Formats: sequence, structure tokens, C-alpha cells
Amino acid sequence: MPQEIIVTVFGSSRPGEGSPDYEEACVLGRALAKHGFAVCSGGYGGVMEAVSRGAKQVGGKTYGVTAEFFKSAKLNRWIDVEVRKQTWEERLFELIRIADGFVACKGGTGTLVELAVVWEMLNKSVMSSKPLAVLGGFWAPVLDRVREVELGQHAPWGEANGRLVYVADSPGEAAQHLQHHLR
Repeated sequence: MPQEIIVTVFGSSRPGEGSPDYEEACVLGRALAKHGFAVCSGGYGGVMEAVSRGAKQVGGKTYGVTAEFFKSAKLNRWIDVEVRKQTWEERLFELIRIADGFVACKGGTGTLVELAVVWEMLNKSVMSSKPLAVLGGFWAPVLDRVREVELGQHAPWGEANGRLVYVADSPGEAAQHLQHHLR
């Protein structure tokens, strides 16, 4: 029996049902599950709920990595397996450890930290090569600025896309990119 392949999705806890970001995350969850991936998220609301919901709509398996630190946050109903940690830091590193690949959706400072930690771990070869995609153009300006500093020049994403961070235009493209690198 083949080992389960898990994709961790990072994103904002703020989008509500019916919002464009929530709906896009639902589509992403469906696309990942249709490609045979189990979906992992932070287990709470917003993008985390939506991606889990999308995966469950097509029979996928879902994981939620939660933390005691978030006292008032509630596990969303689309999670099959909860992995409970004590601290915010333990939660972050479990979201990374459990995953074979990653997708970062639009988000705030928490999502930025998650994206930056994964990117840095890949950049420094702290973990084995795991594909990382960002969904849509939201993160592209941030990625461009960081790459500009690292390379000492501007490198358009057209020639650099896929080095460590892949910019996917759609949920389906993100899932295809991960499938290409994980199957």
C-alpha cells in the first residue's frame, strides 16, 4: 500500500464562507484531494476550514494541527485527524514536519511566517526538498523583493519560477505542480 502524501496549506483564518478567498481555498482542497493528496492545515477557520471542506467534498482525508496556545479557536468540522500541540512554535514546525509539500494562500503575518520558515528551510537545505507553491499573485511582490536582495538583481518569476517557490495562477495549477514533484 502506498504511503499517504500530505500537503500542508497555509492561509488566513479570516475569510468567511462565500468570500472569494474561502471559495478559492475550497477549490484548492478539492484539487489536492482529486490528485490523491491528504490535506493538512492549521485546523481552524477561514482558509484552513475551506481547504479542509473542499478536500472532504471529494472524499479526501484531512489533518488539522492545532495548539493549546489558541485558547478560543475551535477545530473546524471538516478535520478527520487533529494533531494537538502545546505552543504556537510546536504547531508551526509540526505543520512543516508532517508535510510532503506546501501551498501558501493569501494571508497575513501568520501565513507570512509560515511561508518564510518553509522557504528558508528549503533554501538552507534544513529539510529534504519538498515542493512549495504560492497561490495567485498575492505573494509575488514579497518573493520578488527577497529574491532581489539574495541575488543582487531583479529576476522575473518567468525565469526563476520553480526554483524553490512556485507561483501558481490557480488551485488546479498548484495541485498539478505538487503532483509533478511528489508522484
